[in-house]
Parts: sequence; C-alpha cells; structure tokens
Amino acid sequence: MAALAQPTKNDTFAALIDCFGRDLAALISEEAPHEPTPNEFIDLVVRVRNSLTPVSYDLDDAIAHLTDALNSSEGDQPSLLAWARTHLRDAIDAAR
Repeated sequence: MAALAQPTKNDTFAALIDCFGRDLAALISEEAPHEPTPNEFIDLVVRVRNSLTPVSYDLDDAIAHLTDALNSSEGDQPSLLAWARTHLRDAIDAAR
C-alpha cells in the first residue's frame, strides 16, 4: 500500500494563491500575478492592506501567518496557512 504524499509548503501556498490571488489583485485594480512565489504573494497582500481604508486587521494577521509559515518548521505550516486562509477570506468578504 502506497503512502499518501503530504502537501508541501509550496503546494499549500500555490493553493492559497490560486484561491485568493485574483480577488486580492482586483481589490487594488491590478492583474493577478502569474505564478507568483510565496514572497510575491505576501507582497500582494501587503499592497492590498496598504490600500484599504479602513485598515484590514485580517490582512495584518494573514501577512503574519504567511510570513511565519515561510520560516516555520514543516509541522507548524499547515495550521499557520489555515489561519492565513481564514483571514484572507474574511478580509476579502469585508472589502466587497
């Protein structure tokens, strides 16, 4: 019986980018980045946060979780990225 492959940090970041990249870019009237790196995605989230009034604390939290996920151990990454996903979703919903 073959073991199931665990998603890697880059796979999970790719899923977040696919899910939220277009919506985030649309909030600041930009084109969604084509295959951005995790750092480029975080930069997009920062640009969106900086352009929203009032400031989105969900985006602050998402940036913190995304950055921590880049620098954390493999065991901590899934929960950090899950928290980032929740904050990204909430921020986009609030900005609409």
